[in-house]
Amino acid sequence: MSRKIIMFDTTLRDGEQVPGAKLNLPQKIEIAQQLKRLNVDIIEAGFPASSAGDFQSVQEIARSVGDSVSITALARAVQKDIDAVYESIKLAQDPLIHIVLGTSNIHVEKKFNRSKDAVMQMGVDAVKYAKTLLPQVQYSTEDASRSDFEYLWSTIEAVVKAGATVINVPDTVGYAVPEEFGDLIRRINDRLKNLNDKVILSVHCHNDLGMATANTLSAIKNGAQKVECTVNGLGERAGNTSLEEVVMGLKVRENFYNAHTDIKTTELLRTSRLVSHLTGLDVQVNKAITGENAFAHSSGIHQDGLLKDKRVYEIMSPEEVGAESMELILTARSGRHAFKNAVEKMGFDTSDAEDFEQLFDKFLTLADAKKEVYDHDVFYLVTEHRQLDASSKHLYELESFQVVSGDRNPTATVELRMGAETVKGSAVGDGPIDALYSVIKTLTGLDVQLKDYKINSLSRGKEAVGRVNIRIEHDGKIYSGRAMDTDIIKASAVAFLNGINAVLLDVANNK
Repeated sequence: MSRKIIMFDTTLRDGEQVPGAKLNLPQKIEIAQQLKRLNVDIIEAGFPASSAGDFQSVQEIARSVGDSVSITALARAVQKDIDAVYESIKLAQDPLIHIVLGTSNIHVEKKFNRSKDAVMQMGVDAVKYAKTLLPQVQYSTEDASRSDFEYLWSTIEAVVKAGATVINVPDTVGYAVPEEFGDLIRRINDRLKNLNDKVILSVHCHNDLGMATANTLSAIKNGAQKVECTVNGLGERAGNTSLEEVVMGLKVRENFYNAHTDIKTTELLRTSRLVSHLTGLDVQVNKAITGENAFAHSSGIHQDGLLKDKRVYEIMSPEEVGAESMELILTARSGRHAFKNAVEKMGFDTSDAEDFEQLFDKFLTLADAKKEVYDHDVFYLVTEHRQLDASSKHLYELESFQVVSGDRNPTATVELRMGAETVKGSAVGDGPIDALYSVIKTLTGLDVQLKDYKINSLSRGKEAVGRVNIRIEHDGKIYSGRAMDTDIIKASAVAFLNGINAVLLDVANNK
């Protein structure tokens, strides 16, 4: 019988400790609500004793989603921390107090400067006090993977007898390896079942050696009932175990692990993108499950196999994690079959053989220049070739541009075309992009405000394609634009123009 694994999400506590990932209260609530839709079992909402703001955030999360999700927060083994956790989560339907205290020699001797027995007693006293407040208490043996086993077990035994209902075994500094960590969990699990078989065994792994997911899955294989994860693997230093990787690892290999979760996997990609957007931390393009290239295939051999049967090169479908479909990244090596499939997938007809050959020749020219061609590139290639988009006569195109940068008056000169008409102008700015966007705003006559600008590289080498994403505001509404080019200044200009064209199309459609 497949075991249910309890999913404990600590994105809002451990994940938020990433430098630059600070979230405000509305953002935390939004993530918590999405975690509820994702159907996680427990949300660790923060560290309420750390500040009044964090206390308020935990309290509001408990109020907003605590009706159906268990809420917890972190406390050190001191009464004031435990009180702060209790007061912030007590409104939740199923609150849990989480206490953490180190068990490794380096923590006991260097961090606490106390004897092992004294530190153990701190933990026992903390659990006993927490049990007077709530029935559910988790005890984390910080740095367990570097602890002396017998002392670690003595601590676990003592806090279980004091009333702990969950024992969490952290690989706090990402030191463990899967075989070793799995064996540690097996030994603890065997003893814990003899001591009290109602106590839940949990793990919390960090990714310093890149093995957090592997260690977590090894722990599950060896008896762990609960795992602590973060969305996108966020967390201290190299991060925590990635929730989406564990969930899909168990789903795809359920027969091996004999375990499952209740996570709604179709919400995984949406959750990943929300967390990435709100924290401002990008997901690496080749990240498992939620990376932009996770279901992308560029090899002609792979593409041919996929078009015959997706199972040839995919062990899970994009739809399972909430992606719309697989994306074939086209290159000059992809061939007619893959290109034809991409064109037809967008609803365009390819029955005219002569027309298709002309289109394919244009594709090869583009592929040679860009190296990689994406779905939206194909869309623009086809529409330009066939001139199917009548509204393009009323949209702006970049005819030419020149940017002069430097520490004195950066200047941009731009020529735009709309249908048969062209307009040209220049402007100075605080930098090359500011100058570029200033002249485009003047030429288009639209009062827009740049809300977000992001650029990143999609490939390497001198032909690297830069992708620019922008968000602009017009009349209180947000519009997006994006573009790709080997020239990042040009990509910046086109992305801004695409945002402005989105405004124009919206205005035209609402007249």
